[in-house]
Amino acid sequence: MKTLKIFFDGSSHGNPGPSGIGIIVFDEFGRVLAKFSRFIGFGTNNEAEYHALIEALRKATQLGAEKVELYSDSELLVKQVNGVYSVRDEKLKRLHLECLQLLKNFKEYKIGYVPRELNVEADRLANEAIIRQLKEMER
Repeated sequence: MKTLKIFFDGSSHGNPGPSGIGIIVFDEFGRVLAKFSRFIGFGTNNEAEYHALIEALRKATQLGAEKVELYSDSELLVKQVNGVYSVRDEKLKRLHLECLQLLKNFKEYKIGYVPRELNVEADRLANEAIIRQLKEMER
């Protein structure tokens, strides 16, 4: 069964403010298959975290994963996706539902929390996307 391990992060400068996502995809041998960074507009940090998860799941589907191991430094997102916490915010409810639908593409999945220091590269990618966009907007 093709398994991918994915670290992802969403960031917002200002909360709400300019937001970006960063994703790193590893194969079952720990090799980096893809790194992804994108500006996603303006929103909250929690919205950015969900957008990062949605993109991570889309990328895993494109790469033919049957099983995904997902890692985030957002304890809120992890607990909401795992059903421990409810989702109250209307925008997050829509994003949460989209994530649950995308997770149905996989035979197995797990989503877990990692401390921020273990998610540095995904965080760097998310912030890099914001900085790139802000520089473009200054031109």
